[in-house]
Amino acid sequence: MFRILITDIIDQVGLDCLTEANDVHYDVRLDLENGELLALIPAYDAVIVRSGTKLDAAVIEAGVNLKVIGRAGSGVDNIDIQAATLRGIIVTNAPEANTIAAAEHTVALLLAAARRLVPAHLSLVAGEWRRSHFVGQQLHGRTLGVIGFGRIGREVTRLAQVFDMEVIAYDPYVSEAVARKYGITLVDLDDLLAEADYITLHTAPTAETDRILDAAAFAQMRDGVIVVNVAHGLLIDEAALLNALNAGKVACAALDVYYHEPPTGSPLIGHPSVIHAPHLGAATVEARHAVATQIVNQVLDALRGSDYRNAVNMPFRDGPPYPVAKPYLLLAETMGVLQAHMADAPIMRVEIEVSGEPACELIRPIAAALLKGIIAKDEPNGVNYVNAPLLAGQRNIAITQTKGLGDLDYSNLISCRVFWQGGDRLMAGVLFGGSEPRIVQVSDYHLEAKPEGHILVMLNRDIPGVIGQVGTILSAYNVNIAEWRLGRSEPGGEALSFINLDTVPPHTVIDALASVPAIKKVTLITL
Repeated sequence: MFRILITDIIDQVGLDCLTEANDVHYDVRLDLENGELLALIPAYDAVIVRSGTKLDAAVIEAGVNLKVIGRAGSGVDNIDIQAATLRGIIVTNAPEANTIAAAEHTVALLLAAARRLVPAHLSLVAGEWRRSHFVGQQLHGRTLGVIGFGRIGREVTRLAQVFDMEVIAYDPYVSEAVARKYGITLVDLDDLLAEADYITLHTAPTAETDRILDAAAFAQMRDGVIVVNVAHGLLIDEAALLNALNAGKVACAALDVYYHEPPTGSPLIGHPSVIHAPHLGAATVEARHAVATQIVNQVLDALRGSDYRNAVNMPFRDGPPYPVAKPYLLLAETMGVLQAHMADAPIMRVEIEVSGEPACELIRPIAAALLKGIIAKDEPNGVNYVNAPLLAGQRNIAITQTKGLGDLDYSNLISCRVFWQGGDRLMAGVLFGGSEPRIVQVSDYHLEAKPEGHILVMLNRDIPGVIGQVGTILSAYNVNIAEWRLGRSEPGGEALSFINLDTVPPHTVIDALASVPAIKKVTLITL
């Protein structure tokens, strides 16, 4: 039975989903003090929060049973991602659920700013009738500059184009092919600032985008520009914005988010050229319904291990869905386990090559799975796809993508070469029929071994009688051979065998096999 703690309000439809799940018990505890949260969190497998709960390193460390953190919304700046990742805790969010709401809110603020609706409303409420004082401007034919061309930026673009606006966008991670698809022009930030009549922000807060609109940026803008921010308060230097407003550089700013929330004491509040909303970008009935449904189902799937959608600290955000990816990840993880047990010393470096569809779309998750398998042998506190890359970095295990590792021709091939002090080993694996894993190469040995169960990996001189001696020894200890796969470097040279066993042999079997003169090395691996 999974235990889930909910510390912020989510829509009832999400709670109904949890109630219907027969493997879940959940508690809703709102307005918790930090000390209360620290005391409660050890009992739970997952926690679902909105922006009102801060999950810092201390809380995450206290969550000794915590496996999943669900953020009911898109922003995760209230969660210590690094601490969660180190602990192997999945952090998942719901970025798609509020796309329509945020885009519509953006356009609403654009229209309100362009037509000066808020001051006109306040004037009329005050008993005035000053029609000529509130002459606005049309969106039609104007240039909209979109900073950040992700889901919301693209939906805003679609809506703006209904008004026949020309859209230019700045996003260094978007290709020209995407720009052509949406009928926009990609430009540098400096060009966007200089050309746009309206500027709207839709990028994530990062070190690169922190206060992306600063004094220098405002100085490059056209006089009378209108700025809209429904994304994140960290994107605007509010002191620089205030100066630009007072100087008339910015005609109006429409703000839904603020550098500090709530923006108590901010000189922007009440400014005659600023339209305000209290962080309402996702505040629609439909968006809250969608967010609650999405985050609950994602948390449940992650707990059950059936899917990892929108896991911000796992390498599954793009590419094929997890059910398609899972067989490739399990193969890569198994290869990592084999490499770790067969290496003569701790692995220091890994080279990986992936070919074929859909494997080539899964290079990052496959690399994480491979590292998980390598590290698992010596990691007492557990390792998973979340923390494997981080733990590998702490162990100074370098991993690189390369080409030309092997000469095999398969439709979906995973190849990896590992290096340790004084040696290295190449291994390649494939999925037959998209689901049946096989190890098809180990160094210079070609074979088709099943990487499952109890395996004797044996290196021996290729001379008559070895197979008989091995069979005799195993028979003497009542150990049955399920399958024997063998590859040779050349006749009379050396042979490498993967021998699948039905049961775990006693250590005396390994000792007896090792004493056979023709056997150079034998290792028992359980997968």
